[in-house]
Order: sequence, then structure tokens, then C-alpha cells
Amino acid sequence: MVAPAHKVKIVKKRTKPFVRVQSDRFKRVSESWRCPRGIDSRTRRRFKGTRPHPKIGYGSNKKTRFLLPDGFRKFTINNKKDLESLVMLNRTYAAEIGHAVGAKKRVALLERAKQLNVKVINADARVRSVEN
Repeated sequence: MVAPAHKVKIVKKRTKPFVRVQSDRFKRVSESWRCPRGIDSRTRRRFKGTRPHPKIGYGSNKKTRFLLPDGFRKFTINNKKDLESLVMLNRTYAAEIGHAVGAKKRVALLERAKQLNVKVINADARVRSVEN
């Protein structure tokens, strides 16, 4: 199988999700992040001891941003033309067949990907093996 051109170690500055203010106090307040907007909000004013805010400083390294753990970047393909565009970039991008592609076209795309030496992430999705 094709290997990535460069295998760079991915370092995440923060993996824990940012939690919404007072989501631990009320069931009706979900944990998904919302920016605090109250005029007296301690969290919005970033007092000491309050929850961390999402900031630009938590961003990933440009070289490893959108990189999959195996070293490839994801590229969604829906037809053969999309797949042909990965010929020169088969060591940088891995193909992911779109969810709207049917089983028949999927098989054709997988065969062509094997010829072009392009890695397909979801190769076994919606493809049945023929039983005797």
C-alpha cells in the first residue's frame, strides 16, 4: 500500500472540549460551547479560576492541521474525475468516497484507485464480497 510522503508527529495543544458556562449546574444547559455574553459574566471577562475560552493560541501546527493519524490528508471523491486529480498527490492525500456514491460506482472507483495507487480510507464501506 502507498505510504505518506512525510510522517510528521501530530501535537495537539488541547484535546479536551471547551465546556459551556454553567452546564454543570443546569440540565437544560448543554455542554456544547457557546460564547458567554452576559454583561457581568466572570467567564466573559476572563477572571482567574474560570473556564478556558477557545482562542487562536489553541490552533494546530500548520504542517499537521487536517492531517489524519496515518499521515495523509482527506479528500472526498464522488466520481472518476475527482479520483484522477489525486494521481500526482497520492502520497499526500487519501481518498474518501462520498456518502452519496452507490455500491456499483464504489466498486469501479476502488478498482481505479488500486491502479493509480491511491489510498481509499473507507474502501470496505457498502461493498459486499461475492459468496459462492
